[in-house]
Amino acid sequence: MVQASGHTSPGSDPNLAHMNKFACRCAIVASIISIIFGYDTGVMSGAQLFIREDLKINDTQIEVLLGILNLCALVGSLTAGKTSDVIGRRYTIALCAVIFLVGSVLMGYGPNYTVLILGRCIGGVGVGFALMIAPVYSAEIASASHRGFLTSLPELCISLGILLGYVSNYCFGKLALKLGWRLMLGIAALPSFILAFGITKMPESPRWLVMQGRLEEAKKIMVLVSNTEEEAEERFRDILTAAEIDEKKNHGTSVWRELLIKPRPAVRLILIAAMGIHFFEHATGIEAVVLYSPRIFKKAGVVSKDKLLLATVGVGLTKTIFIILATFLLDKVGRRKLLLTSTGGMVLALTSLAVSLTMVQRFGPLVWALSLSIVSTYAFVAFFSIGLGPITWVYSSEIFPLRLRAQGASIGVAVNRIMNATVSMSFLSMTEAITTGGAFFVFAGIAVVAWWFFFFMLPETKGLPLEEMEKLFGGGAARGDRDGVQIQTKRVKNYI
Repeated sequence: MVQASGHTSPGSDPNLAHMNKFACRCAIVASIISIIFGYDTGVMSGAQLFIREDLKINDTQIEVLLGILNLCALVGSLTAGKTSDVIGRRYTIALCAVIFLVGSVLMGYGPNYTVLILGRCIGGVGVGFALMIAPVYSAEIASASHRGFLTSLPELCISLGILLGYVSNYCFGKLALKLGWRLMLGIAALPSFILAFGITKMPESPRWLVMQGRLEEAKKIMVLVSNTEEEAEERFRDILTAAEIDEKKNHGTSVWRELLIKPRPAVRLILIAAMGIHFFEHATGIEAVVLYSPRIFKKAGVVSKDKLLLATVGVGLTKTIFIILATFLLDKVGRRKLLLTSTGGMVLALTSLAVSLTMVQRFGPLVWALSLSIVSTYAFVAFFSIGLGPITWVYSSEIFPLRLRAQGASIGVAVNRIMNATVSMSFLSMTEAITTGGAFFVFAGIAVVAWWFFFFMLPETKGLPLEEMEKLFGGGAARGDRDGVQIQTKRVKNYI
């Protein structure tokens, strides 16, 4: 593990061993927005069966209905970074809740395919905002010793939402056709009201306040999210130092120019790491399993609609359990070890699933192949959820420098949504072209490439302050920059 000099190791200070309860509550409230996204993803896996029957639509329209959310999320993610830099992290979460509310109401109303698509598009913009802002806010209020846990909460809430969506499919699927799927989609508006109340109790990100020059407010909030005055003072000083270095290095340079056109070598490596982990999160096929698990189980030989939906609930339950486990391991085992173990397990599970589905297609329903396909599906979801799933959001939200964090994270989310849309809108076509088993062989091959990318490109970040991340990738301030920062910091000493 890389440990920056001059910072206390998390294990050596008893005050750092205990999570700040206020920071934890704030991260939980911010993560509620992720429950809505997860629910929307999970509920569509079953709702599509009833929507197809009620609205008389075909496979292509279903692919568009499922995939359009991610294309609109691309717009949301690219807008969210700038929005959160202008109005703040807190109000960006509030805006996201409003967008989700409007989208959920439209989908719940859904008199025809056009209105349903409009609701999905609006909800998609909310998804883009949620995927960027929840991990960034959590990372910015968390201490280095518990940042992995708090920043993984949005991914945990996504999984909880997916599970609730699957349960909703099973429960509301027993109602009348025209009512059941509309209730499945419309009930997603409820968490937005809960979040509206919770936002009133949340503080703004202290790091964003520092960027705005509101140092006294930032200092007060830092005291609230730290366990001791000394810890708050050290964290606040680190933020000031990082903000001064960023200002000195990048005076007059736009964020987009520094990220994409003329990035520093360390920033270039950070951007490659963030874009790469987001690319492989969905290129390895998780969206195919989450959205199309009823179809996968049907291909394996499960034919009853109730059994299909019940088996899908098992997928959501597995995902949630293993992400809960991951939240407690991230700050103990580290990101890198979990990520490599997770991806290796995914390779094995995907290969096993591909073999079993291929055997069923060639030789008909075989008991052992049916059992292996279900076990392999659950194993794939488990391996994904204990590593690649949560670590994607933790890692990409913590490695960018302060000045670049929001818009850097938004680029990662944009890549994430493009790949999500690509998989969700092409999976059915892939299965027709190369069979379902063949599609999972492709995902297994991509997972092998992902393992090597993670091995060479992603260093360990466990326990490092956010302000030290650029040094980890070979950056950091020159001596003259540090001296200048020390002089500038004296001007704000009355705050610390």
